[in-house]
Amino acid sequence: MTIDRSKLFQAFKYIVYLFLAMNIYWFFVEEVLAAKTQFPNGVGIKVMIEAYAATIDTAAWVVLLLMFELETYVLDDEEFTRPVTWSLHGLRAICYAFIVYAFYGYIVSLLAFNSMTPLANVNDLCALAGQWSYSTSLDEYTAITAANCQSFSTATSFVRFDEMRAVVDFEGYKDIIALAWVDVINSGVWLLVVIVLETDVRLQERQRYDGAVLYASNSIKFVLYSLLFCAAVFWGINGDFVDFWDALLWLVAFIFIELNVFEWHKTTQEQATATAAT
Repeated sequence: MTIDRSKLFQAFKYIVYLFLAMNIYWFFVEEVLAAKTQFPNGVGIKVMIEAYAATIDTAAWVVLLLMFELETYVLDDEEFTRPVTWSLHGLRAICYAFIVYAFYGYIVSLLAFNSMTPLANVNDLCALAGQWSYSTSLDEYTAITAANCQSFSTATSFVRFDEMRAVVDFEGYKDIIALAWVDVINSGVWLLVVIVLETDVRLQERQRYDGAVLYASNSIKFVLYSLLFCAAVFWGINGDFVDFWDALLWLVAFIFIELNVFEWHKTTQEQATATAAT
């Protein structure tokens, strides 16, 4: 039996896209649970982006990824009619609005986590059993009970996040701030990636994606993807599996988009060479 490598590659690619879509649900579950502690009075419109930044961000990125897939692989050049082009650009503009909105949400969350108060007159977590939660990681909280209070920390001093009945020791607090910073940096770097990729696609459409421009684009993206890889490694060591898994899948997904652009560029060059030869 002969295996069609091209079909196998496409199947693998779309399985990755499917996993990314599934991550919307997993982030939503995590953030719903975290919101019960972070926003005990409920999540209103004003704090929606702070509460569900990862869910909104991931959903917008999945739609944007599919738009790039359509433009760089699925649709042929002759299919880019004015209605199709405007539809793609319009959907992408909406996605970018939500992605920038999510980036703002990560910044707001970072500022919120920087707002902390030392917890006075408490040197034993067991004194908070049944009343408070312990922040085990960024956006992850576990109710403190008499059975688990001694398992969280052996510290004798703690801090609480403002407007939350959640505490953490100073070492855990530093880890949470580091994770919040990585969220902001990762989101900002991805924005830079799509700016460069959008430029690549526009130049490719005008057959100007070559020479020094191509070299500069690849150099910039090498730096940006390296930063994103470092963020994924950091989550793998200090974060949870969902964050690491999501970061890794996005890197793989955009490698596919980069390959699409490469093949598109190669095909365009071959067609131009064939036309010149005839």
